[in-house]
Parts: sequence; C-alpha cells; structure tokens
Amino acid sequence: MEVFRFDWGQFGIDLLKLGIAFLLTLPIAWEREQSTRIMGLRTFPLVAVASCGYVLIALAVIGASEDGQARIIQGLMSGIGFIGGGAILKEGVNVRGTATAASVWTTGAIGSAIAYSRYEIAILLSLVNYLTLRILTPIERQTGKADQRDED
Repeated sequence: MEVFRFDWGQFGIDLLKLGIAFLLTLPIAWEREQSTRIMGLRTFPLVAVASCGYVLIALAVIGASEDGQARIIQGLMSGIGFIGGGAILKEGVNVRGTATAASVWTTGAIGSAIAYSRYEIAILLSLVNYLTLRILTPIERQTGKADQRDED
C-alpha cells in the first residue's frame, strides 16, 4: 500500500501551468493597480493561480468526467463572481468597480484555461482584458463617462 506518492514530472508540469497563469494576469493586475486601489497586483494573480489549481486538482481526482468538470467550472464562476462583487462600490448615484470585477472574473477563466492546456484561450483573454482596460478607459474619459479620480 502506497501512503505517499510524489510525481516529480507532474510537479514540474503543474508548476509551469501555475506560473503561466500567474504571468498572464500580471499585465491586468498592473493596470488595475495603477487605476484603482480596490484590487491589484496581489489579487489578480492569486485568483488565476487558485482557479488553475482547483481545475488541476479536479482533473487529478475526478478525471475528465464531463459532469464533474462542469461542476468545478460552475463553482469557480460563482465563487470568483462573489470575489469580484466585492470590488463594486456604490457611492450615491455612481457605481464604480465593475471593470475590476469583470477583470477578476476573467483572470479566473485564464487560470482555468491554463489548467486545461488551452493556452490560446488564456492568452487571448489576457490580451483582450488588458487592451480593453488600456484603450477604452481613455475613450470613456473623453466622453465624460469615467470618473477622473478612478478610471474604473
């Protein structure tokens, strides 16, 4: 009976995947850190790494079962949505933090995509999220929609 099993090859693969999830969310985290103090450099990579980790655990424990994997993704989506909801602040008639909340949700999807070895999806999500924040925020400011103090 084997009590403790450690697979160094799998360890390396998982470490690489967690590292990629971390790195792909850094541009988003940096942009949010610069734009708002609600969430930033620590939160976004942690959400991506945790999402990646949960999917990796699920793959190792329940395998490729479609029902099991669907439940893992559903739980992650709900849980990360709850975390992102904490970024949304209402001040009188103004609501801010929705872009940060959506970005948190996206970083969860990035982590999950990495765990499933869907690197192209993770890269696209990271790129689209970052470019949306960088390009559309100045346009919102020009139209008077974004608050000058908080570009969220």
